[in-house]
Amino acid sequence: MSNFSLHPFDIAFAPATLNLSGSVNRTDNRLILQFDLFDSLSNALIPVAKSPTRQHNLWQTTCFEFFIGVQNSSQYWEFNLSPSGDWNVYRFESYRAEMQEESAFSSLPFELETRSLHTILSIDLNLNRLNLTQSIDLGITAVIETNQLSYWALKHCGKEADFHIRESFALQL
Repeated sequence: MSNFSLHPFDIAFAPATLNLSGSVNRTDNRLILQFDLFDSLSNALIPVAKSPTRQHNLWQTTCFEFFIGVQNSSQYWEFNLSPSGDWNVYRFESYRAEMQEESAFSSLPFELETRSLHTILSIDLNLNRLNLTQSIDLGITAVIETNQLSYWALKHCGKEADFHIRESFALQL
């Protein structure tokens, strides 16, 4: 298991009261990922839970995301997980090219736990559904909305916040 901390793209837009960390593990071709959002002043807007459905544009408010890239290939997937329960998975053939909803998923169950000042989102993803048995590159990211949006990632490699830049997929599993 690896622990991680996400960093805001622009510290000026990220309240100092937020801390975003988590853990990731790959075992038995499952990716187990947990996000921990600590918000000491309860500034983050957390979308209200409802009946989860596949939705677009989840990144327009608080959304936990991760990117899986096939090593030695330009192909990758983007996973969007909203605290509301809404979700989506997109497949790309290369940087922002040929985007399609990934049909291997008709639902994406993940768990959300909210406590005072702490939001935990976790997912146990079967990588066999994507036919991924080889090593992967992983980018872990989030968009957090307070009075504005802030963009968080393991590593920011662009001149502006852009989670799709392959060099930002900083973990190899």
